[in-house]
Amino acid sequence: MSYSPSLLKLMGIKIASTLLEENKHDPEQKLWQAVLVNAFEDVVCNASDKKSAIAKWQANEWFKAANEKDFEFICYMSGFDPEYVKERYDIAIKNNIRKYRDWETGYHGYKYLLCILVNEEVVHGIPGSRVIMEGDVVSIDCGVFKNGFHGDSAYTFPIGDVSEDILNLLRVTKTSLMQGIAKARNGNRVGDISAAVQEYAESFGYGVVRELVGHGVGRNLHEKPEVPNYGKRSSGPVLKEGMVIAIEPMLNMGPRHIRQLKDGWTVITLDRLPSAHFEHTVAITDSMPDVLSSFQEIENAITKNKNITEVISTIV
Repeated sequence: MSYSPSLLKLMGIKIASTLLEENKHDPEQKLWQAVLVNAFEDVVCNASDKKSAIAKWQANEWFKAANEKDFEFICYMSGFDPEYVKERYDIAIKNNIRKYRDWETGYHGYKYLLCILVNEEVVHGIPGSRVIMEGDVVSIDCGVFKNGFHGDSAYTFPIGDVSEDILNLLRVTKTSLMQGIAKARNGNRVGDISAAVQEYAESFGYGVVRELVGHGVGRNLHEKPEVPNYGKRSSGPVLKEGMVIAIEPMLNMGPRHIRQLKDGWTVITLDRLPSAHFEHTVAITDSMPDVLSSFQEIENAITKNKNITEVISTIV
């Protein structure tokens, strides 16, 4: 099937309009529509297989829409203060998501929108009455389902005056994520990502959690392949153009060992030392990894909040 340039432009406008329909009162809508149309023309008009290129472009834009909304909510969290209980954040974010008509993903009966992890909590922390205090580290893991695709991302915030040891744990965890992303290339294997994360993290003496892993993400929140944070280079499934994966290192201050609490969800470090968690959603392309999520807006907000210390990775 062939498409004329004028028809392609009309199709780009239609797709862009669909993406922006829920934000029709946004004064910047026309600007963003123009940006999307230009992106559509750049990607599709010069492609040899127009139909395939349109499908690929549309899927990537859907992913980006989900992930941008996902990070908007995490960015909203960056306004939190010490002594604000976890449950109030979940309620606030849920109300915000419903305002935008997006849907919280939910997973295997988990009834909250956010996973909120404080200090020794590694994953699946249930919002509740635990008070966030000066010196804590708080990880936020949030998923959003939008336009048929999922966004999945996480960020760890140091609250107020935290120790240099804890800050270094966060820096290394964030940097290990970047190390893994650098290996997310067409033709590489999942083990190349896993080994990059593990080697960097363990060079600083941190425990790499093994029972909890990254994953494919798309129409479902968790899809194949699993993306462990440990492994051997040149092992595991081959990464192919068009795959989308969530890479999410979880590093412990002490050894890697963990246990689950009686609530059936919350996982904590066995020694109760702090843990950190950063996550990006990444598309495999025919060239560089395409990071569909972004920490930029979160970190812009952090610079304006005296209650949060900025986490600067050694690799940007």
